[in-house]
This record gives sequence, C-alpha cells and structure tokens, in this order.
Amino acid sequence: MPQAQIQLPGSVRFAALPPLALYAHLPWCVRKCPYCDFNSHERGGELPEREYVDALIADLEGMLPAVWGRRVVSVFIGGGTPSLFAPGSIDSLLAAVRARVPLEPGAEITLEANPGTAEAGRFRGYKEAGVNRLSLGIQSFDDAKLKALGRIHSADEARRAIEMAQAVFDNINLDLMYGLPGQTVEQAVSDIAQAARWGTAHVSAYQLTIEPNTVFHSKPPALPSHDAAADMQLAAEDALSEAGFEHYETSAFARPRMRCRHNLNYWEFGDYLGIGAGAHGKLSFADRVTRHERAKQPREYMAAAGSVQEKPIAPRELPFEFMLNALRLVQGVPTPLFEERTGLPAGAIARKLGEAREQGLLEDDASRIRPTRRGRLFLNDLLQFFLP
Repeated sequence: MPQAQIQLPGSVRFAALPPLALYAHLPWCVRKCPYCDFNSHERGGELPEREYVDALIADLEGMLPAVWGRRVVSVFIGGGTPSLFAPGSIDSLLAAVRARVPLEPGAEITLEANPGTAEAGRFRGYKEAGVNRLSLGIQSFDDAKLKALGRIHSADEARRAIEMAQAVFDNINLDLMYGLPGQTVEQAVSDIAQAARWGTAHVSAYQLTIEPNTVFHSKPPALPSHDAAADMQLAAEDALSEAGFEHYETSAFARPRMRCRHNLNYWEFGDYLGIGAGAHGKLSFADRVTRHERAKQPREYMAAAGSVQEKPIAPRELPFEFMLNALRLVQGVPTPLFEERTGLPAGAIARKLGEAREQGLLEDDASRIRPTRRGRLFLNDLLQFFLP
C-alpha cells in the first residue's frame, strides 16, 4: 500500500456551499437488538415525547446562525424506532422545522418504522404530518432468523406492515440484512426475492457485522463464512437487478429515479444538521468544514438542548472523509465534485488517483472518481490511498 502522504494546503476555500440536509434522532426502541450499535435506548414506561420534541426544536434553533439562508434538501427522522412517537409529535416537529428553515419544494422527508410498532392509523398520521417516504426495518422474512436477531416482530407482521405502508405511501424502503446466524445463501436469496416481489421503490441490503459494545460482540453467534457472505452479496445484487432495481450504492438498490436523496447527500459529501441525542452533523463554511455532536443520553440531551460540541476537520483529513463516502457509490462521482465539496484543489489527490487506477481499483476515467468492481470488493485497500 502507498506510504507517501498527501500534501495539502492549510485551509479550504468554497466557491459555493454543498447541499444541506437535516437528520433528527429519536433514540428509543421497544428492545435493544443484540447487533445494534446505534445510540438507542429501551423504552421504560411512557416516552417524554413533548419534552423531547421541544428539545429537538431548541437544538435546531441553536444551529440556525450557522445555516442562515440555506435551504434544506431532505429530512430524515431516524432512531431507535421513530414510529414509537405519535403522529402528533412528528407533526409538531416537522411544523417547527418548516417554520425555521426553508425546505426545498418537494423535499424528501423520511421516517423509519419497525413492523413491531406498525399501525395503519399511525402511517396515515405520519403522511398527513408531511412524511413522504417510509423506511421499514424488515431485516428478514424468516421467523427463525428474526428471533436470532432479537427482533420483536414476526415475518407475518413484516408483511402486514408492508401492506399497511403501501396503502399510504408511494415511496417505501425495505431494510434487509444478510449473513445472519445460521443463514444459507439460499435463505438469503429467498429474503431478497420476497422483498423484490413487494414492488417497493427502494431496498437496502446490509451484511450483518459484529460491532463493539453490542451483545453479539460479547457473545458472538455462528455467522456464515466470509465466502458465503460474499456469495450472498453477489446473489442479492443479481436478484435485485433482475427485478428492475438499480444498484447505486454498496448496500442500496432503487427503482429508476427513486434513489434516497438524503443518503445520496451523505455519500456525495454534502452538509447535514444532526439534532437529537447523540446526533452528529457536518457543516461547511467559507473557509472550513466542521463536525458537531450532541450528548448521547436522552435525559442529558433534553437537559442541555442546544449544547453542541464542535470541531473543525483538518484539511489533511478531508480527502479520506470524502472518499469514505463517495467510493460507496457504484458510479462514483464526477471528479470536480472533490474540489466542490472539500474546498481543496483537485491536484491535491491527482497522484493518489493515478496510483489507485494503476492498481486497478479505480476506473481509468479522468472525468469520474469511480471504483472498479475490484475496487468495490476491496474498498478498504482503495481507501488506504487517501488516509491522512
């Protein structure tokens, strides 16, 4: 792997700021899944919905000076399990957002929901509040696999949740996982095929990975071999392609013109405000790029809403941060986007791009930064070229 460091200027300069998205984190769930390393907390009694929404609004207000005049292109309400919150709470949050920041006309507004908390009336209420995209955490259509994952819903409940969602929403994502405990390639393909048959706009298919600070990390289940998981990934890509989905990001598949705009903004290194317990964000200014984060514990967050830790991203770290996102896209990104989104000259990474192309990890196309199939399979090796 290359050893020479990238030589970069000590500051950045933006001709225009990147698009801006908004992420709101609702951290509670019914039960913590053993594989989950997100900032989520098991619900204990009645949720403090009003208090928490007030804290989100105060958090947003505290960030307004940093984004004044900028339009928000998408909103994503994630968790946890946001569908534990009543439609009225989601309506209050979105009304407050619209009153404080300008939303792009037709902005994508996503809410995550789990089948175990799905109700037809709630789905209608979320739609009336302004949600226009629903993301359902299905994970599997196999009861044994759902039990192994610690999910609170059954396969039948997953199917009913999809039916209820389709009666209300045109834009639905189904989240699936493969490489599950005891799973065969045939079982993984069956899950993907069942998801494709529902005809939703989007499918996300992730390989189960064991993360630190999870139950699975301390008590690892027996997972399929690396080769078997790779076969599952390739089979999933083939099955979804045959069903009319475009494979546009490592784990994301969409019908034509139905890609997730919010996540695309992440992968194209756009800016995003993150509000809520443990939320992270990235903001660009005329001469710098910054990260910001909040307290993880919900009670601590609500007690100190608007308290933000902010730190600049050193220019030498920006090439890696950019590539960490952009190289997940199957088609990559236009080469000029690096300069537009990092504020650094394109020449700063020209030599590294050339070396990666010589290694067969990037396509030999000066107009795009696009991983080859080998580059996608060995993404960590490709990213090493851009380490600070």
